[in-house]
Amino acid sequence: KQWYQRRVAITAGKILGVIALIDKDETDWKVISIDINDPMAESLNDIEDVNEKMPGLLPASRDFFRNYKVPRGGKYNIFGFDGEWQGREFTENLLEETHGRWRELLNRESKGKIMTENTSNAGSPWHISKKEARDILKSNPPYTPGAAVPPPDSAQYVSFVERTVSEPVCSVVEREGVEGEDNVCVPSE
Repeated sequence: KQWYQRRVAITAGKILGVIALIDKDETDWKVISIDINDPMAESLNDIEDVNEKMPGLLPASRDFFRNYKVPRGGKYNIFGFDGEWQGREFTENLLEETHGRWRELLNRESKGKIMTENTSNAGSPWHISKKEARDILKSNPPYTPGAAVPPPDSAQYVSFVERTVSEPVCSVVEREGVEGEDNVCVPSE
């Protein structure tokens, strides 16, 4: 029996693990979890269970996070911990730490660079009414989407990555006049 959750739903979940994507020199943690109502939730308790019961999901997910910016002109992403998924205990400790930092930010006494006005944390010194929030939004210029990324001049440098082999997924082919991560990734032999 297949089971689906509607997109953008808040549900009770079970934390399984995390991978550390490095984005603009900052760690962008990607947490993997499962809805507790999912039929597989009972058998998945840690990242190793995902490897065992859903072979290929974690490497495919890592590949997605490595490559997802490339089609729009971005670079390949890199990872902390050599691209290895970390388990449930590590993830729970990480979430506890980052939640503590968020609470400190939300409850700080003085204004900082990050806007912390909010409508849902009544105990915060920066709690505002919904009307005040709407007024803040209205005081800003309307959103204007940026120009679309133009298609490449040649399909020669477009990357299509299909995972059919174990790591390494690809080898870098250096192009003349191009350095580092802007080079082409081709399947390894």
